[in-house]
Amino acid sequence: MNTVSRRLLLSLASAMALGPFASAGAADAYPSKPLKIVVGYSAGGAVDAIARSVGQRLSTLLGQPVVVENKPGAGTNIAVKSVIASPADGYTLLMAANALAVNPSLFQPAPYDIDRELTPIASVGRVPVVFAVRAESALKTLPDLVAAAKAKPSGVTVATPGNGATPHLAMELFQHTAGLSLKHVPYKGGAQAITDVLGGHVDVVAVNALEVLPLAKSGKLRVLAVMSADRSAVLPGVPTVAESGYPGFEASVWYGIVGPAGLPKPVIAQLHDAVQKAIESPEVRDQLAAAGGVPLPGPTAQFEKLIKTDVARYGKLIRDANIKPD
Repeated sequence: MNTVSRRLLLSLASAMALGPFASAGAADAYPSKPLKIVVGYSAGGAVDAIARSVGQRLSTLLGQPVVVENKPGAGTNIAVKSVIASPADGYTLLMAANALAVNPSLFQPAPYDIDRELTPIASVGRVPVVFAVRAESALKTLPDLVAAAKAKPSGVTVATPGNGATPHLAMELFQHTAGLSLKHVPYKGGAQAITDVLGGHVDVVAVNALEVLPLAKSGKLRVLAVMSADRSAVLPGVPTVAESGYPGFEASVWYGIVGPAGLPKPVIAQLHDAVQKAIESPEVRDQLAAAGGVPLPGPTAQFEKLIKTDVARYGKLIRDANIKPD
């Protein structure tokens, strides 16, 4: 055997012998550079604020800078596709919300395939959708809204932040559950929807709890019901839809961290554990509370099930109600 062949053989033998240890060392090295959390919404909104709060904690826990990058547009599809196209190394993540599960049915052709192109990592938090009316409204409770809608089908107008937005889908789910017909009035965001309810131009607004909190506290808006499974800590006196006569009803906005397909299992586990610790911190809890929400801890499998459940139920709703994006 010549010298070159002998060296090659020895090199291969060494690589085989050290392979498992080399792989373990590479896994242990993660993360070795800054991480990026992509947000599909503009800076300053609830998702952006929560992403930055979680990012700060992750930076401390992982020992690397965590940068938040805003990529708004196309109903968050631009942000999602940018993460799908990134290397599967755990350095580019997405702070996702319900739109992730809604868009494959809302947009045609489907902009992405969650099962094939993305990796769920960890849920972060949940914020309820609420029904609210102006203080002077004759509708004092959710049963009042139901009675008015049944007495005059499509006579009760409901403003939402837009077609396909979570509050719109929550409204559609409720009218299906309650067996009534509401008249949907879509807006380009929650602020104008709330303004027109305050002005008496629309009867009810369905919107994230965050957007009504200041007006509810000042007495200008009355919240009829929250759509979370449990009462909201920031609106403790407001009943849930479930306890108002519709057991099992739930419609909330959730937030969670996902990455591109093919992430190594050790990286998923490390990120999941770090997110769990981050959402237990006072800083992140306070940020979620400011948005009207609560942390949503749990294993990765639980988060994956949540996404799949929403894909199925919202997909059916979108098809049955023929909902189109704005």
